[in-house]
Amino acid sequence: MKKRKFTRRTYKYQIREHPTNKRLGNMFDDLSDVHNHFLKLENRYYRIYGKYAGRYRLQPHLTKLLERTHKHWAWIPRDTLDAVIIRLHIAWERFFDFPNVGRPKLKRKERYRSAKFQSGYLLEEDRVRLSFKAWDDPSESLKFNKRWFSFHQHRDWKGQVCYIQILRDTVGTYWLYVVTDDTSKEVLPATGESVGADFGMDTYLTLSTGEKIQSPEFLKQSLKALRTLYKSVSRKVKGSHNWWRAVRQLARLYRHISNQRRDWHFKLATDHCRRFDLIATETLNLEGMKRLWGRKVSDLAFGEFVEILAYKCFKHNREFHQVEQWTPTTKPCSDCGFHNENLSLSDRQWTCPECGSDHDRDINAAINILRAACGPVVEQM
Repeated sequence: MKKRKFTRRTYKYQIREHPTNKRLGNMFDDLSDVHNHFLKLENRYYRIYGKYAGRYRLQPHLTKLLERTHKHWAWIPRDTLDAVIIRLHIAWERFFDFPNVGRPKLKRKERYRSAKFQSGYLLEEDRVRLSFKAWDDPSESLKFNKRWFSFHQHRDWKGQVCYIQILRDTVGTYWLYVVTDDTSKEVLPATGESVGADFGMDTYLTLSTGEKIQSPEFLKQSLKALRTLYKSVSRKVKGSHNWWRAVRQLARLYRHISNQRRDWHFKLATDHCRRFDLIATETLNLEGMKRLWGRKVSDLAFGEFVEILAYKCFKHNREFHQVEQWTPTTKPCSDCGFHNENLSLSDRQWTCPECGSDHDRDINAAINILRAACGPVVEQM
């Protein structure tokens, strides 16, 4: 597997609650209209010609719309409007290039949640200034109306700022993302140790050293509270003030669960990077696992942990490898290489009939994962 390249680093800050944040909400509503308008144009173009129009046809069309029929969009910075079209362009490219990617869809106003500012902003300590425009009656034209938004700067960013993004989550909280070109690494001292890791449903992570790590399963811990909130939502009149309040409480709990899981993943990945110079994992078929185990696979979040682990290995200058999905790692004996074809999913312990070694199923797989990552010692069937 090729090493992942991280050329930019993102810093996340929470924008403080303030009445001026309504301007950000209005911006997202208008960006949703822009997205839906140009997506309808793309769909019409696709029906006629069988391909997408592309950003280089839509951006000049946006200029005409701002001058004629959609002048109310001009209060938003032009590069932010262009970013919507670029996002659609990338989505259509993925639709044509990858067979499992669906077509872009229309978005409701509350579903459009991010805006990119390539320019038209100024970052200072604990606050950011965005350059919007407002209608000026005396001159009968749009003039700059710069607005300041304060955020909680809990840490400083490093490197040159490339651009910023404003995001609104499902709770209604606004976040500032500062994207920089910083590629510096926090190199940890070498340990000379390597490890293979095998994912599992009963044991979250089994290491080739024999260590087994259990997942806290944060979603499972909060199921009772989730059921209570879902009942509360179902008893409200949809669209009413109390209904929205209950929906926000439900979204806040889901955000809390996600933050708990992500924090645990980061701490686990950091601990692995401190202990080992090389970390090897297996490639999982997550879609197939979800069909078998459903909610539990989402609660364990193997894919999220692998992404965090890959980033941590890059940051701390560790080697990270993933073994191909079809590489046999469970049935081969880690001592002699004998393939136990009679091994079933329920067999957690087994003895090799060739050399007589006693194996724990997960530990044996973790050892084979490490060997396959270091070199193709395990033969493929």
